[in-house]
Amino acid sequence: MGYHVSTDKSLLDLRLIHNYLCNDSYWARGIPIEKVQKSIDYSYCFGVYEEGKQLGFARVISDFATFAYLADVFILPTHQGKGLGKLLVKTIMEDSQLQDLRRWLLATQDAHELYRKFGFENLPNPDTTMGILKNYP
Repeated sequence: MGYHVSTDKSLLDLRLIHNYLCNDSYWARGIPIEKVQKSIDYSYCFGVYEEGKQLGFARVISDFATFAYLADVFILPTHQGKGLGKLLVKTIMEDSQLQDLRRWLLATQDAHELYRKFGFENLPNPDTTMGILKNYP
């Protein structure tokens, strides 16, 4: 079980990330590879690896002082159920650059219990949170 998490962007497999987000995710279906590359360029990224092969991904959009948004979290389906999602989120939440932030946000349809283990909870006043949602072409 030689799994590890890294923030080294040079290790990221853009094609693997794009393929998962574009074809397998419910939140970024159809996203162009150029958008994925730009999102990686401007985010703090985490990859999960075993023997140099990427098995998962997540990125954090942050000012590193007060706010962070956790996005695009996934473990490849063939590697789910091995605790890798927990390893990934734990590593993110313990990262030294992301400590003492005032607010974290994320959106999920199906992983509420995973994130609750790391302190996430439903917003106390969801009526105060707004957004703009656009689909990819």
